[in-house]
Amino acid sequence: MKTTKQELYIVGIEVRTTNENGQAAKDIPALWNRFMQEEIADRIPNKTDATIYALYTDYESDHTRPYTAILGCHVNSLDNIPEDFTVKIVPESNYEQFVAKGDLTQNAVIDVWMEIWNSDLPRAYTTDLEIYGDKAVNPTDGEATILIAVK
Repeated sequence: MKTTKQELYIVGIEVRTTNENGQAAKDIPALWNRFMQEEIADRIPNKTDATIYALYTDYESDHTRPYTAILGCHVNSLDNIPEDFTVKIVPESNYEQFVAKGDLTQNAVIDVWMEIWNSDLPRAYTTDLEIYGDKAVNPTDGEATILIAVK
């Protein structure tokens, strides 16, 4: 399903990674671990709500090359952001929307990504988002929205 998302200010933590040699399969869970253990969401000022955003951005070329993963929250102001946090301004863009349902801690999300990687979707490789809102409160039986930037 095609959709447009307004500009977003996302504040959180990041890691530079790649899907090569299974590196992202180590780096991204480690980033999630840090996000939860250090209660990053609670330390982000000016949050609009409790929704967690996972961003995939700054692609070197496509999903086979290095990119940056950011975990954070949408904020309505960039005032008083702690220095150790990353700020990413996501411009208004067109997306193809997917929904991951089931155990979000296991394969529900990665299965959707496999479908995306194996599709002929005209990806823009700007910023892709996973959105974990109210329906993801119970992550073992939840729902997350995945937005893929398209040309």
